[in-house]
Amino acid sequence: MRGKPYYPYNLKTILICFFFLLFLFLILRSTFPYPQHTPSNSSESCPSPPPSCTKIPPSLAHSLLHYATLIFTPQQTLKEISISLKILQKKSPCNFLVFGLGHDSLMWTSLNYGGRTVFLEEDKEWIAQIKAQIPSLEAYHVTYDTKVSQADELLEAASREECRVVSDPRFSKCQLALSGFPSEVYDVEWDLIMVDAPTGYFEGAPGRMSAIYTAGLMARNRESGESDVFVHDVDRVVEDRFSKALLCEGYLVEQEGRIRHFNIPSHRTTSARPFCP
Repeated sequence: MRGKPYYPYNLKTILICFFFLLFLFLILRSTFPYPQHTPSNSSESCPSPPPSCTKIPPSLAHSLLHYATLIFTPQQTLKEISISLKILQKKSPCNFLVFGLGHDSLMWTSLNYGGRTVFLEEDKEWIAQIKAQIPSLEAYHVTYDTKVSQADELLEAASREECRVVSDPRFSKCQLALSGFPSEVYDVEWDLIMVDAPTGYFEGAPGRMSAIYTAGLMARNRESGESDVFVHDVDRVVEDRFSKALLCEGYLVEQEGRIRHFNIPSHRTTSARPFCP
């Protein structure tokens, strides 16, 4: 999920313009409110308009400054980001879980303004580096005990009965279930989940096999409703095969470039629902 030090000014300019337009929208909305009856006690209403009514939210101001001065840009393309943005526009403020921490993390937090965005990262030093720049991010260090070289074995294991049982990942008997995350991760029903980590581009890397399985398990185990799950880097073998098999092609909504969007309903509301439709 980490950005690379290159200079795609088009994407950077578009991101800055987006945050500026969002700021402008907030200003106009507060300056020209919907018509309403004037209350008898004028102190109960917002004057026309006081500074507090049009003040830019601190998180948005920080985002504008951050991306205006950053030489790094998100790894996802504008079209790929737009896939997640469409859902955030419908659901935010919401609960958004992101596997990975990077230069785009402040963007995701800002796009989910008013909601809760949590990041899970494998590299402690990287967390310290990003948090030094953006202390407000909620990020947790997590570990993985898999290797990309085990992908075939793990995909076979995923077809066993214990991996098809829907439950809290902490109590799952499936080899792929991640049960060692902080309790804050398991105690929330996530409306959006983005799998853009851990590292998975060489044989000795942890790979995203368990992250993809656990994201799908969390979605199926929610009390009701549905979760939108996104997997990035599906041009790679592991992300391609595991997302299709464990998040299910029947739940696939769309793919744009290297990102896939799945919409997974709760399986607790219908006990007879198959793992994949």
